[in-house]
Amino acid sequence: MPGGGPAAWLTAQWGQPRPGLAARLLQPLSWLYGALAALHRAPYRLGWRPVQRAPVPLLVVGNLVAGGAGKTPAVMAVVDLLRLQGWTPGVVSRGHGRHDTGVQQVTRQQSAADVGDEPLLIHLRTGVPVVVAADRAAAARALCAAHPAVDILVADDGLQHHRLHHDMALLVFDERGAGNGLLLPAGPLREPLPSRLGPHQAVLYNAAQPSTPLPGSTGRRRLAGVQPLAEWWAGRPMPADGGWPALQAQGAAGAPLLAAAGLARPEPFFRMLEAQGLAITRLPLADHHPLHPLPWPAGTPAVVLTEKDAVKLRPDMTGATQVWVARLDFQPEPAFAGALRDLCAPFKTPP
Repeated sequence: MPGGGPAAWLTAQWGQPRPGLAARLLQPLSWLYGALAALHRAPYRLGWRPVQRAPVPLLVVGNLVAGGAGKTPAVMAVVDLLRLQGWTPGVVSRGHGRHDTGVQQVTRQQSAADVGDEPLLIHLRTGVPVVVAADRAAAARALCAAHPAVDILVADDGLQHHRLHHDMALLVFDERGAGNGLLLPAGPLREPLPSRLGPHQAVLYNAAQPSTPLPGSTGRRRLAGVQPLAEWWAGRPMPADGGWPALQAQGAAGAPLLAAAGLARPEPFFRMLEAQGLAITRLPLADHHPLHPLPWPAGTPAVVLTEKDAVKLRPDMTGATQVWVARLDFQPEPAFAGALRDLCAPFKTPP
């Protein structure tokens, strides 16, 4: 099958502006998916199963599409803006890929296998309290009990998690928008695209321009620089020149530069590296790849990878390979600060 196998072929069908023949053939399964999702929601909407509330207002940041839309960079940008606006945020997450399902507070000393790669990255980058659990309501209670100063929670994903009530929702889209507009598996949507936003919803586009009919703010992702893995783990500042000359010099010296990315969509990362003038060999990995064992050949001179991958790789695990970490920042347009302030204002407790 062309295009890298069945998964790549299927996501290519999702990305069409209109459903093609293959998507139409899969549409009965989409109807079944939608019916099962509605059955899952119904007990909570009808009051047959309890919906729990967090001790403080909760903003969920999530995406309606499968395959990643830049949600984690958006969470970190939201956390930074909330602090600038006078909030004291914390983050709750399920912790995808972790070995356990219980409540666990994220610390720098833990491994991604214990708490999940994205929660660990969020904690390292923002410094805010992060608690993970399959039961997000329990995570919210534990975080607020351990950090009473926290006055707002940001849920990293959880739009389809109905047991925990969210007061606000930020929907994140990238340049793909809603794809062909169909539900899984005929299209990329986990739930139907709303015709309009609710009173406590906003949209943030991880793209240069809106990619759905819904109004929202845009933003751009950029590589802020690169630094050796040990320096990244130590939390040292990024070099003034972004570290690019040193990495380019390593490539110019004849050491093949391998770019590895355990992302749902690694190609944009590879293109950003090439835009910096780097000649790379691509190594796309499965999303949330554990990096154990190391996925590149022994003796590889140099590897550059994402921060999401770096959290799973301590400096003493790389052998003779020089590992560089590329820092990826997401910068919303200035208008988003006002949109976020308006979204959260109804839940702000007067001092």
